[in-house]
Amino acid sequence: MYRRATSGVRSASTSLARLSSSSLSKVASAPSASVLNQTSRSRSFSSALRSYRVCSASTRWSHGGSWRSPASLRAQARVSAPVMERLERRYASMASQHTYKDILTSLPKPGGGEYGKYYSLPALNDPRIDKLPYSVRILLESAIRNCDNYQVTKDDVEKILDWENTSTKQVEIAFKPARVILQDFTGVPALVDLASMRDAVKNLGSDPNKINPLVPVDLVVDHSVQVDFARSEDAAQKNMELEFKRNKERFAFLKWGSTAFQNMLVVPPGSGIVHQVNLEYLGRVVFNSGGFLYPDSVVGTDSHTTMIDGLGVAGWGVGGIEAEAAMLGQPMSMVLPGVVGFKLDGKLKEGVTATDLVLTVTQILRKHGVVGKFVEFYGEGMSELSLADRATIANMSPEYGATMGFFPVDHVTLEYLKLTGRSNETVSMIESYLRANNMFVDYNEPQQERAYTSYLQLDLGHVEPCISGPKRPHDRVPLKDMKADWHACLDNPVGFKGFAVPKEKQGEVVKFSYDGQPAEIKHGSVVIAAITSCTNTSNPSVMIGAALVAKKAFDLGLKVKPWVKTSLAPGSRVVEKYLDRSGLREDLNKQGFQIVGYGCTTCIGNSGDLDKSVAAAIEGTDIIPAAVLSGNRNFEGRVHPQTRANYLASPPLVVAYALAGTVDIDFETEPLGTGKDGKNVFLRDIWPSNEEVAKVVQYSVLPSMFKNSYETITEGNPLWNELSAPGSTLYSWDSNSTYIHEPPYFKNMTANPPGPREVKDAYCLLNFGDSVTTDHISPAGNIQKTSPAAKFLMDRGVSQTDFNSYGSRRGNDEVMARGTFANIRLVNKLLKGEVGPKTVHVPTGEKLSVFDAASRYMNAGQDTVILAGAEYGSGSSRDWAAKGPLLLGVKAVIAKSFERIHRSNLAGMGIIPLCFKAGEDADTFGLTGHERYTVHLPTKVSDIKPGQDVTVTTGTGKSFVCTLRFDTEVELAYYDHGGILPYVIRSLSAK
Repeated sequence: MYRRATSGVRSASTSLARLSSSSLSKVASAPSASVLNQTSRSRSFSSALRSYRVCSASTRWSHGGSWRSPASLRAQARVSAPVMERLERRYASMASQHTYKDILTSLPKPGGGEYGKYYSLPALNDPRIDKLPYSVRILLESAIRNCDNYQVTKDDVEKILDWENTSTKQVEIAFKPARVILQDFTGVPALVDLASMRDAVKNLGSDPNKINPLVPVDLVVDHSVQVDFARSEDAAQKNMELEFKRNKERFAFLKWGSTAFQNMLVVPPGSGIVHQVNLEYLGRVVFNSGGFLYPDSVVGTDSHTTMIDGLGVAGWGVGGIEAEAAMLGQPMSMVLPGVVGFKLDGKLKEGVTATDLVLTVTQILRKHGVVGKFVEFYGEGMSELSLADRATIANMSPEYGATMGFFPVDHVTLEYLKLTGRSNETVSMIESYLRANNMFVDYNEPQQERAYTSYLQLDLGHVEPCISGPKRPHDRVPLKDMKADWHACLDNPVGFKGFAVPKEKQGEVVKFSYDGQPAEIKHGSVVIAAITSCTNTSNPSVMIGAALVAKKAFDLGLKVKPWVKTSLAPGSRVVEKYLDRSGLREDLNKQGFQIVGYGCTTCIGNSGDLDKSVAAAIEGTDIIPAAVLSGNRNFEGRVHPQTRANYLASPPLVVAYALAGTVDIDFETEPLGTGKDGKNVFLRDIWPSNEEVAKVVQYSVLPSMFKNSYETITEGNPLWNELSAPGSTLYSWDSNSTYIHEPPYFKNMTANPPGPREVKDAYCLLNFGDSVTTDHISPAGNIQKTSPAAKFLMDRGVSQTDFNSYGSRRGNDEVMARGTFANIRLVNKLLKGEVGPKTVHVPTGEKLSVFDAASRYMNAGQDTVILAGAEYGSGSSRDWAAKGPLLLGVKAVIAKSFERIHRSNLAGMGIIPLCFKAGEDADTFGLTGHERYTVHLPTKVSDIKPGQDVTVTTGTGKSFVCTLRFDTEVELAYYDHGGILPYVIRSLSAK
């Protein structure tokens, strides 16, 4: 049963991508683990793995141009010639035994010679391939290339080939991504885990250097910048200086990791947002590793990794725990997904933006139901969408619930690659490979019909301007209906579309003084207007559109109110360059949208404080102020503690709402303000035409800008270069650090797995309704001064001004455990309507912070569980949302349904995910959360099956059946070991 799950203990298999360049020139095949065992049984696993790692580290990829590629920037492995020769001989003999050696094919160059070798899908002569979605073909190629009949088997290949039949049956396959991408919020805890794993491997008597990435890992430091300074020319520099002051210790740790671990590239702060850097620079589309070609694929520790799908690269978000295992060569076990075919026809109307399109697509797909599925876009309308438009749609895959929103490579992709500085030779290689392997879409040729699980269609001409909110990204509101919808939200009961403001208080006004001038705030007043986030700042059309709106408004005499906190945080340095060339950057500056930094800001809660006078005006009132941002997340409590209404909008509409100063406006009938000539100015008066935007984009966005921005990307800045980092293999933990702390997961770990743990007479720690997000479970924003985390920091001499954010302190488990369930908007049924980060300690009935209640349960040796509704764990792919509950002693989560990544993270930490049966939940069984719960799982892992029924009984005599959401045998193996990372440690430590 656990053939694949335990294979890592014995296997030193790898893919072709990890062979040395010289060996690949002789053979293009991977050493299979089964062959390795046959030919080298006398060797220990550890010695095989050392050879495996040395070989993998030497593989590099190049853009093919003169500017520096991601691969060339990584430290090169130093391998002696005799060792290399022995490896080449060994791998050459193994290559002849590769299962699919017969379809290894040469790809010729147009002018003679060859690009290299590749596994040819057409050479399989299997008619099923022609009907496979393009996204599934990438899975197929990976399975063939990595097929060692051990970690990846021929059975995996057959399951994918037979996708039309198998995708409906929840079958498991193994997948090895070509690379892993991280950002610093998730990258720091990942590196903390890797550093701690090295200590654990050493303690088990093995070589700590076995803990080393075996695939390329790119880490972009982009989540630590906060908008502390805005509306000034030096805001970006001041914010960066403060960012380094707050995060010096974290950044030094990342700098240590960039040298301590092989195959890792760290992009310093101030370079851009990870997904935009991935799109413009890191994305390979096709790897050419020493003469072996294969498709790029990536998993990342950020849910919006899916943005790369717009470039035709298969990528999606995973938890940090799963990403760490992928780095270390473990195959990802995944359920072969269904694929929704989404046909696009027609053309966007005048005045409609890519943001309007993606909010429309998000609503359609949410309604259709695409959780756990791929979405693949096709149709004649594809030719009307720029690559940036496609990336915008792909970026918001988490918001519509899909694993991927995939756009196959076509001529538009190739033109974008040229625009962003990839060389003509590289682009030619990419096109040749994809055409030869039936992975390229040419809309000039007749299209063969592909099979999809289900079909959707959208006429682009039906898309209309819209925004989304006030609390969820898929709650789309047509712009023409916004005023009526806002008033409905004021009237509606408290919920995702309601604030329950009494009629008599809806006209309430708070007057205050701002910088000596009279000001006022009402329900719906805009206090934050941010052009931010990877979703939109990668798209020149909407960025230029925003600048033109700002210019036209200023020319007519309109200005943004000074108390509105405006900001512009581009996703890459390229944005600054084309805004400068267009001459429009100054117009954004005049409206207060000066650049505040290059990273992820308002969208993740790094919006900084409001002006003291504005904050004081809001404090203590029931006023519901608004934020408008060009982001992808607007969950309550995320953007800013004081903005209870948060709306997602295109960058031009962000400027428009900032000018209006309120979301309580009908743009069709109400003016934005009065112009300098005394006449009313409406939105239509300042909105640029599509042709006007296109002309500016064509003139302003140049390939040289991308080359200039990225050729020095790792050189950093003086602040980064001044950081000192130790050169040791093992990290020297500082027990006094409040940023980096050795986690407790692996302490006292033994070589033998602990096996299943019983959950008996457990108390309910929290009782939730629907749509509890990872922001609720593990907030990324401000550390409240009354929280357990704040007390911990103050007890260690940290002043409130230096608290920083939860996101920045993810490298310290002691802070993060105290920050688990610390969201100020947490709704826990045990509190009977009270909102906040508290719960009831059931045995005593006391109301405590969640951390204090959990500590009391753990000190008494009592297990706890969580009850939840639908979509538990939706939102960002936050590994601390699983690590935190584990450290609080939670043994199981019983929910109506789980968000895909969070369920995987829970499984990866050894927490039992259980689903109520369809139509059932805690309410149908009359569960209050005051009961004690026993989960009746077999005591032997061999007796547990993925997805089996599990009976749960309560101390009050109630009994109900749940579905065990360990979805694969591999996840059961992780559970047996106490989690995925202990499993990997034991695997790599085996002799």
